[in-house]
Amino acid sequence: MVLLVHSSISPHCRKVRILMAEKKMLFVLKEETPWALSKDIMKINPAGELPVFIYDGNIISGNYAITEFLEETYSQNRMISGSNKDRAEIRRLVDWFDNKFYREVYQYIAGEKIYKRFALHQPPESKRIKAGINNLRFHLEYVDWIVERNNYLVGSDFSLADISAAAQLSVIDYLGDIPWEDYKNAKLWYSKIKSRPSFKEILNDRIKGIYPSNHYTNLDF
Repeated sequence: MVLLVHSSISPHCRKVRILMAEKKMLFVLKEETPWALSKDIMKINPAGELPVFIYDGNIISGNYAITEFLEETYSQNRMISGSNKDRAEIRRLVDWFDNKFYREVYQYIAGEKIYKRFALHQPPESKRIKAGINNLRFHLEYVDWIVERNNYLVGSDFSLADISAAAQLSVIDYLGDIPWEDYKNAKLWYSKIKSRPSFKEILNDRIKGIYPSNHYTNLDF
């Protein structure tokens, strides 16, 4: 059995789920609360981070290790492919969204609206949310510029770069903070990602106590 221990509010977990779905893998999900991990998870991953991938008694922790393992082990639908230059660019953009976007946008917006509310039981700080939205516009401008010239983030093929970006954006889109009307190319690109079968379960995710934006599940938004 393949088990993925995850959190539906974690973009890194969403990234792994989309990748596994693209590879047509059968797997079981086990939901954990990021700020209140069970003792069992702390035992198998002392870093106290999600996701954790478990198969045949083997454990792989961390989204980078898991995605590289999946790419090396499951040859169907390679998500890091093309020339050496293409593969390097895919990895660069994966790092961009997994780290830079996560620090500059996700931690400001989701950190205030989700983590602070449910983990710390404190009201969100509007200044941090505004800062996150300002940062978000920079990232959207970058995506908009790239996909105006390409079908996807790296050339004409869907890749792990697109998965990483869409996983991050999907949480912010759930919260209703993305001004899609100002970024037509990025919006068209995201609509293509949303329409992929691998994204279906992501759109079914719900955050307890927070309703999704009206267009969250709309493929033609």
